[in-house]
Amino acid sequence: MTIAERVNRIIDQSIGSERITGAVVLVYQDGKPLLERAAGLADREAGLPTRVDTIFRYASVTKPIVATTALAMIDAGRLGLDDLVVDHLPWFRPKTADGTQAPITIRHLLTHTSGLLYDPALEVLAKDKALTLGLGNTDLSLEENFSRHNDIPLAFEPGTRWGYSFATDILGAVIAAVHGATLEEAVVHYVTGPLGMRDARFHVTDPSRLAVPYVDGETLPQRMPDPWVAGEDAAWRTVFSPSRIVNTKAFQSGGAGMAGTAHDLLKLLEVLRTGGAPLLKPETAVAALANQIGDLEGEPGARFGFMGALIVDPEAAATALPRGAIQWGGVCGNTWLIDPAEKLTVVSLTNNAVEGCTGAYPEILRAAVYGRG
Repeated sequence: MTIAERVNRIIDQSIGSERITGAVVLVYQDGKPLLERAAGLADREAGLPTRVDTIFRYASVTKPIVATTALAMIDAGRLGLDDLVVDHLPWFRPKTADGTQAPITIRHLLTHTSGLLYDPALEVLAKDKALTLGLGNTDLSLEENFSRHNDIPLAFEPGTRWGYSFATDILGAVIAAVHGATLEEAVVHYVTGPLGMRDARFHVTDPSRLAVPYVDGETLPQRMPDPWVAGEDAAWRTVFSPSRIVNTKAFQSGGAGMAGTAHDLLKLLEVLRTGGAPLLKPETAVAALANQIGDLEGEPGARFGFMGALIVDPEAAATALPRGAIQWGGVCGNTWLIDPAEKLTVVSLTNNAVEGCTGAYPEILRAAVYGRG
């Protein structure tokens, strides 16, 4: 059975059982399509089918796009990996547990070693102190929202641990400040414009193609309420708001705020896999996918680069992915992987939070790609 046959079977089963509502899956090897598949429904209640050009809320799929923007600016001499964040954002001055101002660098932000965390407690503080972490609706600016962290001690000293966080939101604020425009304008200038990623934006380019978001239910996925708070048993508890993507007052979240298509994302991942041109220097592209946290523990069986998790121990990671593969996702229902050795790039976008990202579906899909299911 071929890769395409195995993956098609998993898609059919997942849509048929309604584990997944709508999906787009792209599997490329050495730049050539093995599979391009749209399945299920972008809007179940209206009966609208998913198409290959359906627009999905990216959530953390935003992160590699913004990280690539930062690396392109570093290659252009406009930023430095070891620049102190406070030198670009005087308003962002979080402190360590002993009250000392933390020397957070661009490198810390890119590698999630800054001491910041996706801590759900931050979203339930008193109204004038609570932060939104990129998915909940807000009318606050980046500065208004994240300057509130100045009074909250970091979870750890920068550089001493790995902790997945909203650091890419702060990176986005740095990018906007240095570029002298909005984050979206910087992203378009350095990444999505040159690559022709036409729909990858912090707004919806074509509302008629935007998938309706669904949430995991006890029996079947349910249309996402607005707002929706992921339950205590969810892989990542946070506040979601389907309407945030159309709120022009909401700050542009570098960690979670974009929407776009599967092919948009594929274009970027293929650039990273094949050496960075025309966006990055070859050595920068290599570094982007390499271990950047040394011996610090990332997720089980993995280390972290500038874009996602690098698998170092497949058994510990409980994954069909081989050692050396890079993967990450987005909690609204998305996952991606690059396997440099096999020249494979896989993009999976769904409209199912959180199943399409951290549920069983992504690993079933990976196992199908590698014939290990």
